[in-house]
Amino acid sequence: MKKPKPIAQKPVLHHVTFKTTRLQEMIDWYEAVVGCAPNFTFEGAAWTTNDTANHRIAFLTTPGIKDDPDKIAHAGIHHTAFEFGTLQALLDNYERLAEVGILPHICLDHGLTMSFYYVDPDGNSVELQSDNFGNWIHSAHWMQTSPEFAREPIGVEVDPPKLIAALKAGVPLSDLLKRSREGQYLPDTPGDIRLPA
Repeated sequence: MKKPKPIAQKPVLHHVTFKTTRLQEMIDWYEAVVGCAPNFTFEGAAWTTNDTANHRIAFLTTPGIKDDPDKIAHAGIHHTAFEFGTLQALLDNYERLAEVGILPHICLDHGLTMSFYYVDPDGNSVELQSDNFGNWIHSAHWMQTSPEFAREPIGVEVDPPKLIAALKAGVPLSDLLKRSREGQYLPDTPGDIRLPA
């Protein structure tokens, strides 16, 4: 590809659209998990949002769409991500979803973010995260310069109930994040990163 001139004005990501065979299930799941309520639906599509945008997550369906039983092994998007403003908000949401049996397939402390990954009804991964630095400038700088991140960019698995218990026991957030990266809150059963070997 020939390299173009530098972009003059960078666009902001507005929405993601999924093809689905489970329109209503997807609408219901995204509303439950990230608060995306429909602005408009009909038998072939839905446009949902969790803020003032006209839509953030959209769904399309036709009789010709088929499920892909080998989705994990095929090239394509791995996950979409939504960010909470604080770790406490992320953990509160974890508890809210766990109460109704919606649990992550893997939870990772990436160093720059604490990230819990869920599977939607179509088998797509959805990351719910909070910035460990509380500031994108600081987390981006850490990502770019940290030997620790260069050594372990995927991160360390964490167990949300152990994080919740540590915070309730009075562990300061800075200590919690340090201990998390050291592997002190590992899950009893490893998660599934949903990537083929």
